[in-house]
Amino acid sequence: MRAAGLIFSNIHDASIPELTARRTMASIPFGGRYRLIDFALSNMVNSGITKVGVITHYNYQSLLDHIGNGKDWDLARRNGGIKILPPFITAYDNAVAGKVYSTRLEALMGVMNFINRCNEEVLVLSDCDVICNVDLSLVIEQHEKNHADITLISATVDTAEQELDAKAQVPVFDETGRLIDIGVYSGQAGEVEICSDILVVRRTYLQRVVTEAMSHGLTSFYRDVIYRNLGRDRFFVARYDGFFARVNSIESYFRCSMRLLDRKSRVNLFYRRNQPIYTKVRNSAPTRYLPDASVKNSLIADGCVIEGKVENSILFRGVHVGKGTVVKNSILMQDTFTGENVRLGCVITDKDVVIKNDRELCGHETLPFYIGKGMTV
Repeated sequence: MRAAGLIFSNIHDASIPELTARRTMASIPFGGRYRLIDFALSNMVNSGITKVGVITHYNYQSLLDHIGNGKDWDLARRNGGIKILPPFITAYDNAVAGKVYSTRLEALMGVMNFINRCNEEVLVLSDCDVICNVDLSLVIEQHEKNHADITLISATVDTAEQELDAKAQVPVFDETGRLIDIGVYSGQAGEVEICSDILVVRRTYLQRVVTEAMSHGLTSFYRDVIYRNLGRDRFFVARYDGFFARVNSIESYFRCSMRLLDRKSRVNLFYRRNQPIYTKVRNSAPTRYLPDASVKNSLIADGCVIEGKVENSILFRGVHVGKGTVVKNSILMQDTFTGENVRLGCVITDKDVVIKNDRELCGHETLPFYIGKGMTV
């Protein structure tokens, strides 16, 4: 079955304002060399989807710079390929000058032209706040077999590793996978199965429900489309059992990143058979480790210069760790420069941060110390 993709790049920006002040959720750096949108794009490309629309809102210059023409995901195509869908004033909000979407359903109203022009039978909808490596081709095959209107992909989250908020949707389904109820997370501890916010939808069905939502002033996809039509329309759930994380706060971003230091988690995310995670390719020099350098259990991107000690940390491209500096349990984004004899613990630096000599900065895994883009300490 032919499928196209739609990616929501902005709808969760408010959940992590520290990192989205100058960029979209989709372009948040992750794992040393990736952006969050890389996971949604790679899931689609690995499943044979060659037409992808990226719905934007604001602050999307860095997203445009990262995606380019899509060649790094094999999406630089004459037919199909990747399309940036800029924000629209929705049809029912024309009277409110300047108002653009704030929910998933409103975003879909703004890109009805893209949806109507698609010839594909199925659309895959994906948010950018989830990190996973799912084989969508199997889900689409299951969707077709069930003659489903919507197939939700669910994942299991251990609340000891990641805190969930009240926005997390909890599905209830029978032995055949048919969705029989859906609610919001209510605070239970342990392993909780939630919706991953990746959905496979029959295109004609989506056209109908979005048109109805526009005429009735509806705004919530889960509440006004899925919950309202339970039992009447054909909704199914497909379970995903690989690495899964959701970025919904600066704390969750820190914890998700630190999980990559565990080899099993890293292999489960990045090295699934025939499912690589693609990103923008940069031709950088290898990292230089000077004689006094010491690195333990860390992810180091290319182009770095390390003179000091790095432990349990993630360094993006072009990071400089000065002589006598100790970096522990920290995330240093691209082109961060640390001087000599600096001490960092549970620190997140954004791009182009400069930390001068003899500084000591420390946070905690539940409240990491964040330094904004381009700042000097």
